[in-house]
Amino acid sequence: MRLLAIETSCDETSAAVICDGAVLSNVVSSQIKLHAEYGGVVPELASREHLRNLLPVIRAALNEANLSNAQLDAVAVTQGPGLPAALMVGFKGAQAFAFALRRPFLGINHHEAHLYSPWITGQPPRADFAAFQPNVSLIVSGGHTMLVHVPGELKHRVLGATIDDAAGECFDKIAKLIGLPYPGGPELDKLAAQGNPRAFDFPRPLLHEANDNFSFSGLKTSVRYFVRDHPHLLENGQSLRDLCASTQAAIVQVLVTKTMRAAKRLGVRCVTASGGVTCNSGLRNELAAACAKNGFTLRLAEKSLCTDNAAMIGILAERKLLAGHAPSPSDAEINVGWALA
Repeated sequence: MRLLAIETSCDETSAAVICDGAVLSNVVSSQIKLHAEYGGVVPELASREHLRNLLPVIRAALNEANLSNAQLDAVAVTQGPGLPAALMVGFKGAQAFAFALRRPFLGINHHEAHLYSPWITGQPPRADFAAFQPNVSLIVSGGHTMLVHVPGELKHRVLGATIDDAAGECFDKIAKLIGLPYPGGPELDKLAAQGNPRAFDFPRPLLHEANDNFSFSGLKTSVRYFVRDHPHLLENGQSLRDLCASTQAAIVQVLVTKTMRAAKRLGVRCVTASGGVTCNSGLRNELAAACAKNGFTLRLAEKSLCTDNAAMIGILAERKLLAGHAPSPSDAEINVGWALA
């Protein structure tokens, strides 16, 4: 099966071509520079950029895969969740493309696609479903943080999610609070690598609660008050690095501890992680150490597949179509708040 996939849920315009589990191309146009001036994603600007970039990105993906429109067997696209106007650009574009080609069309849940990105490996990338194991999956980014039990392919159950801020949002807002440039999360990670994670003691929200939910708004508030009361620390390079390291340690400890606890309780032997925050070096290192200590296999999404991308959309869509899932109706609409069940 040769499938074109499109992703426009937030601020990256992406198109990929999938063929029999292989990623023939995965083109991503990022808007980071555009939104940096505003310190965050501006939805109206994001949708305008998607309109500007969608066709060139699709053409680039098809050219890289050395395929023509007529050679495609299906079209897939992110249907939700995401920013309404951004989703609409990709979704309606994909609908029109599929209609013009008279090809099946499938809308995909962005969060569900993240569950399968850790199984896309190698050069060129290919879905390694032969190695698939029942797992507990941590999906963590600027917009969502959740734990999901994945007992088999195309089967999942959400164990818990954030009740307020996502981990990535916490990273970014704290980074902005202490004056780091946008996007703040990666900048905070760089400084944290040179700091002392035990220098300052910040709360670990819900760490000891007997559930799989997350909460990071209290941690963000704690850092805000700390900075207010100790503004001089921001003027000292090492103190700033220690602050970043201590903040990161608090977030990472909560994520890793709850993931390990869920994996042990459910008796799985594999843990996966995906989403933009999975690029964070502290999280990758601590997950690796915890899994090694507890005898779990760890599958981390490749960094290029942690952020929004069409490859994971296409891999899941192909798998669903091959499993007999019905295509989406031609008059389907975006689902902005499409929750993973």
